[in-house]
Amino acid sequence: MRILFALIPALMLSGIVLPATISPAWADDPVAPTVATTKQARLDQLFVDLRRERNEKAAERIAGRIWSEWFQSGSASIDLMMQWTQKAMENQKYDVALDFLDQVVTLQPAYAEGWNRRATVHFMMKNYGKSMSDIDHTLQLEPRHFGALSGLAQIMAETGHKQSALEAWQKVLAIYPMMRSAQDQVGALSEELAGEGI
Repeated sequence: MRILFALIPALMLSGIVLPATISPAWADDPVAPTVATTKQARLDQLFVDLRRERNEKAAERIAGRIWSEWFQSGSASIDLMMQWTQKAMENQKYDVALDFLDQVVTLQPAYAEGWNRRATVHFMMKNYGKSMSDIDHTLQLEPRHFGALSGLAQIMAETGHKQSALEAWQKVLAIYPMMRSAQDQVGALSEELAGEGI
């Protein structure tokens, strides 16, 4: 179980060092909805590619590109707060991270990664109820968020709900079939549940 507990922060935090850049020139442009549509189209294509890819390393690269898209908030202020959050998390200053993330989700409630990051911090603090609430917000905004679904699976496993954990991991695999950790968890949980049924 300790390995499972360590998996989710690593999964949800993988590759989340945010670039220290100013928001793109189009951020204040009235044509921004077109850019948002373009971002959505890029994500849609990346998810198609992720589902089709059968090479684990290539799938990891596609997943990394999806994370990059998710991290783009379109706001220099939000990006800066997310960078501060990352530093606070690295230093295990979870209360500080939560203060920043509370501001992020208040200022930009449609930014799924703000909710996901806050879910991660709550998970790391073992505040599972709050983490699940933020996971729910994340999945409402981005139902394909395999990081949030992985977090849900971890919480279900930690709290002894193995069948729910298995179902969450299966949802992850429907989106990201080559995720090794999800494959391993589905196999392990399936065996455990089959053994309990005997």
